[in-house]
Amino acid sequence: MTVVALTTFITVLDARGTVQHRFQNSQPGQVIVLDGADHPFLSFLYAGAAKNRTGDNLEAELVMACNQLAMSYAVEAVRNKWTVQVTQCSMNPNDFSVGRKLTMETWLAAGMSYDPERVNVLLSSGIDAVGATAPNKTLTTQLVGALPLTGAISNRAWIGALLLGPALLSILGAACNR
Repeated sequence: MTVVALTTFITVLDARGTVQHRFQNSQPGQVIVLDGADHPFLSFLYAGAAKNRTGDNLEAELVMACNQLAMSYAVEAVRNKWTVQVTQCSMNPNDFSVGRKLTMETWLAAGMSYDPERVNVLLSSGIDAVGATAPNKTLTTQLVGALPLTGAISNRAWIGALLLGPALLSILGAACNR
């Protein structure tokens, strides 16, 4: 029988993208380094993506023991609508170092609930299909490369071919089919 060690890492970011917290859920009392950043232990379970009841959004959930520490993290993340990045990795069984990244997901801390035993943080996708809202993002050349400067689209080669006559159009068409 093969045993595969898995670890879930979470990174919590504020609205400006500044890291507020980092945690891992597999080595109590230990710090595991992922992508050069320390992730101390926090006891939590991650329930991955599933469609919500109405089918218009994806949701996931972080489940933690109900204590003051978990409650304060949950309230802070939900109140501030922070982003939660979840990375699941396989771990090297010999030294428990990070092996391979299996999944990477980004969520918004959308809500929470609790009972005497656990705190649940509802994670929702960033786009709300019902309200038709999406996170504001400005496209810049640094993010996506060259951007058009106008809304005008022209294809001068085909316009010129139409003006010069059918003979040139057939030559251009033959050249494109090669």
